[in-house]
Amino acid sequence: MSVQCDVSVKQAAGAPMSVFERWLTLWVALCILVGIGLGQLVPAPFRFLGQLEVAQVNLPVGLLIWVMIIPMLMKVDFGALGQVRAHWRGIGVTLFVNWAVKPFSMALLAWLFIRVLFADWLPPEQLDSYVAGLILLAAAPCTAMVFVWSRLTGGDPYFTLSQVALNDVIMIFAFAPIVGLLLGLSSILVPWDTLLTSVVLYIVVPVIIAQLWRRHLLAQGQGRLDATLERLGHASIVALLLTLVLLFAFQGEQILRQPLIIALLAVPILIQVFFNSSLAYLLNRAVGERHSVACPSALIGASNFFELAVAAAIALFGFQSGAALATVVGVLIEVPVMLLVVRVVNRTKGWYEANVPVGRRGGRAEDV
Repeated sequence: MSVQCDVSVKQAAGAPMSVFERWLTLWVALCILVGIGLGQLVPAPFRFLGQLEVAQVNLPVGLLIWVMIIPMLMKVDFGALGQVRAHWRGIGVTLFVNWAVKPFSMALLAWLFIRVLFADWLPPEQLDSYVAGLILLAAAPCTAMVFVWSRLTGGDPYFTLSQVALNDVIMIFAFAPIVGLLLGLSSILVPWDTLLTSVVLYIVVPVIIAQLWRRHLLAQGQGRLDATLERLGHASIVALLLTLVLLFAFQGEQILRQPLIIALLAVPILIQVFFNSSLAYLLNRAVGERHSVACPSALIGASNFFELAVAAAIALFGFQSGAALATVVGVLIEVPVMLLVVRVVNRTKGWYEANVPVGRRGGRAEDV
């Protein structure tokens, strides 16, 4: 393994959860209040910002999304793809859950709850948009926060890094086709030009910029990369919060009319997280994978790249759409729900390892 990959693994394994990350739900809740308040008190500036578009891409939000995404992608070392073969069981399980189960199970849950069970409590003109937002949320696996969840469960950092790198490569090619297929099956018009533009703007271009910047910084030493990532990490969170303020400024009137919307949208997201994390965890146990691999596999299988989902929802359906609101609900519940999953997998370690051969119960593959 390269020295660069070793350093990246140590960075991924040791990165603590920041104050912003730990209290992300609180910051999002405050953004809801601030955004709704400002949108009602001073609507004119927000209308102006909403009109700053080029080819259906809102320029202020596009800039904020780049500030959010690029620092996260800079943490990914694509050299870790060489480690995929060493973790083929866990990699296979995670890929199956991420790409063959998760988007489709969310589409089913969205149809069941939004169009059937909760339809009478939601604005009828937004039902399709809510479904679309939930599909967008589930169509891309998490990137940055997975490193935090993996560390909290004692996850194998080599597996985590290689799985995230592989998912990012797959996402470039699979995100648009999966979203287009599921929107089509849900009888929702697919604006393919805007969808493909979103993939280029919010996946392809940020990946290229992030990796070129990462290589430039590494040429000056690992310390330079670490210092830059620490500074950019704060900017990334601030950009996320500013985006949420803009969103809720536009969504405020609808939420004030029907305050239960957020709680109703949270239901299918919660079920999806618990279902997919449980499925990945149990499948890893069934194939005899180590607990240190099963934990990050379950967490990657359950969490979402919500920054990309928010960006795509705004580009495809607009600030005031139900799709944008649905993706933001994913941000709202991400941290507390994933911390609960972390607690479950940590507490069930004894049960899990009762079915795993002694030689595969812990440690990295190199230690076995």
